[in-house]
Amino acid sequence: MKKVFYFLVVSVFLISCNSVKKTQQSINNGNYDNAIAVAVKHLRKNKTKKSNQSYILMLEDAYKKAMQKNKEDIAALKSSENPSNLEAIFNLYLDLKQRQDLIKPLLPLPVYKHKRNAVFKFYDYSNEIETVRSKLSKYLYNSSLQKLKTAKSKNDFRVVYDDLSYLNEINPNYKKTDSLLSVAKFNGTNFVYVSMQNESEKVIPISLEKDLLDFDTYGLDDFWTTYHNQKQANINYNSHLTISIIQINISPEQVYEKETVKEKRVKDGWKYLVDAHGDYIKDSLGNNIKETIYKKVTCKFKEITQTKSVQVVGTILYRNYTTNETVETYPLSSEFTFEHHFAICVGNKAALDKKSLNLLGDYIPFPSNEQMIYDTGQDLKRRIKKIILKHPFN
Repeated sequence: MKKVFYFLVVSVFLISCNSVKKTQQSINNGNYDNAIAVAVKHLRKNKTKKSNQSYILMLEDAYKKAMQKNKEDIAALKSSENPSNLEAIFNLYLDLKQRQDLIKPLLPLPVYKHKRNAVFKFYDYSNEIETVRSKLSKYLYNSSLQKLKTAKSKNDFRVVYDDLSYLNEINPNYKKTDSLLSVAKFNGTNFVYVSMQNESEKVIPISLEKDLLDFDTYGLDDFWTTYHNQKQANINYNSHLTISIIQINISPEQVYEKETVKEKRVKDGWKYLVDAHGDYIKDSLGNNIKETIYKKVTCKFKEITQTKSVQVVGTILYRNYTTNETVETYPLSSEFTFEHHFAICVGNKAALDKKSLNLLGDYIPFPSNEQMIYDTGQDLKRRIKKIILKHPFN
């Protein structure tokens, strides 16, 4: 036990030393906020623990250097008077404030060796943050207005959308940001018209067609793509996706039978043992000895399998909506098999084992051709989704 305790103490000490060393390395490499995060994590657990004194000193050092670095960066960005630097300046002021908010709950932090508390200079950056927020909001708004006027490609509108989303994040409900977001979203979206063609000689259930064309159920989670199975007058569609069913093969209803004979010895009562003279045989206590009577039971055991299968073969066609030219074609295939396996017993069921007993059942009606085709739906949707993820609409 002493050896185990010693090993644990040494292990904890080595881990602690390694953590202190890595934190100091972060400071030396200029990763001040990483060092601050590690130090704060340890001090939150126990700020008065002597072994945590190193973290207090490193926190003090890293904080001072991080603040100085941020202020120098802000001064350099301001000196260029470039409005595109406002976002960087805004984030630097937020860093300054958040760093202070991280440390304040820990104070005071005693430095035992020097008989003092760690020193952290705090400032109120509220005015600076609000001033830059106001300038940045105005810049983003005006810049977005201008970009919306000159945007040509969908990617141009998506860039505007990102800028306006950020504006809405830092300054909610600023002027007409929400309406401009709607404009950017609409113009940056790929609208895809989805249709279905049945080139087979079989009838496709209406419910299946409706389900396959309902792209809301595919879980594609594509922000910049919207699928319509009904054309809308005010939409300029970019692409046309056609689910084409070329062939539907349905097998005949088939029944396979396999018959075997099951046998088993089962108990059939008991009797007293007697000797050659007809006298009862007794045990050591003088009691008559009983003997179990067995008999053989049999039954005809018929295993039956009902099967019916369907195969749907088709293609997924990507077309340019304007020119109707085929951009890409992917094969589509799905199969569904109905199978019912059961057994019938003629004779004594006692001859059956547990597995055979569980198989006992009866015929069930074969599904209709329409139902069989419909049952391929989920697999078809899975395969269609896989193709779309492989070839997304950009």
